[in-house]
Amino acid sequence: MIFTVAIDGPAAAGKGTIGRAVADRFGFRHLDTGLLYRAVAVAGGDPVEAARHLTPEDLQRGDLRTLEAGRAASRVAALPEVRAALVDFQRRVARSEGGAVLDGRDIGTVICPEAEVKLFVTASPEVRAHRRWLEVGGDAGRVLAEVKERDARDMERADAPLQAAWDAVVIDTSAMGTDEAVEAACAVVARRFAKRT
Repeated sequence: MIFTVAIDGPAAAGKGTIGRAVADRFGFRHLDTGLLYRAVAVAGGDPVEAARHLTPEDLQRGDLRTLEAGRAASRVAALPEVRAALVDFQRRVARSEGGAVLDGRDIGTVICPEAEVKLFVTASPEVRAHRRWLEVGGDAGRVLAEVKERDARDMERADAPLQAAWDAVVIDTSAMGTDEAVEAACAVVARRFAKRT
């Protein structure tokens, strides 16, 4: 059975954590699409060529979760040629047999507008910056500024800007713990999945 869960939202809102938990709960495949852009960014050289030749092994690099990789990923993600090169890769995973959860910034709007479930996971910039600071450390004020800069780049880019799909269920995790956010997402997925089976 093909069943796609599209999870979009800004950096550090919790969409990756929720995506992994939903995939585990329902036995679906999981793809953190942000890793695709991070892998392209850290590959060096021409980002379009790197995107065209990306392999699943490239997503296993140990340096993909760094702050520097995140900054670079946001820059290469703004390139329409890079985004186009990665669309087919993402769609193949999304519509694979057995169900899939993809989290990113344009899954429900561009990659899989036909997804059976669309979630938009968000939180205030201050909450997201604090979460990112707990991960990477550094100057807290600078981390907040970088979160806001990233939001502006993601939301204002001409190609596939970050926005909630018209039919997405919005989950604001600002005041939620991890378990509560996961349960909110799983409840939406369970309702839609029950209708399909």
